[in-house]
Amino acid sequence: FHSQTITGNFAKVIHGLNANHLTDQVIQRSKRMILDTLGVGLLGTSTEVCHKVTQYSKIYSSDLSSTIWGHLDFRLPPLYAAFVNGVAVHSMDFDDTWHPATHPSGAVLPAVVALAEAFPQKKKVSGLDLLLAFNVGIEVQGRLLHFSREARNIPKRY
Repeated sequence: FHSQTITGNFAKVIHGLNANHLTDQVIQRSKRMILDTLGVGLLGTSTEVCHKVTQYSKIYSSDLSSTIWGHLDFRLPPLYAAFVNGVAVHSMDFDDTWHPATHPSGAVLPAVVALAEAFPQKKKVSGLDLLLAFNVGIEVQGRLLHFSREARNIPKRY
């Protein structure tokens, strides 16, 4: 009898996900979540906090780069692009949410897009790959929330 750890089982499930798991309904909902998150993120680029992190992050500008939403004048390494774009999304607090309380797309989409943009031209990520990565990120976040004792009490605390 082989006992599998929760972490090992979790990693096995996540590693086993592929584009065949994306049903038409999941694809349509994902596209809607992505569009909503981009819209909220673009609106968020006008907030004071987003201006501050954008100005701060300019010192990290480099050739290996990803887009800063709403800015054509400079690009940042994927880590900082994901940070700035994530701040833009969260600064409005209109992005999608689920129970236990979290904003799944605002944490996942900026990272996925920044990484996808950083791939070399000959290894560009397809739209389906991006949708899969987005959904894997959402799945990871949902499972981690499910495992979190602290998250279970959020509705009682507010």
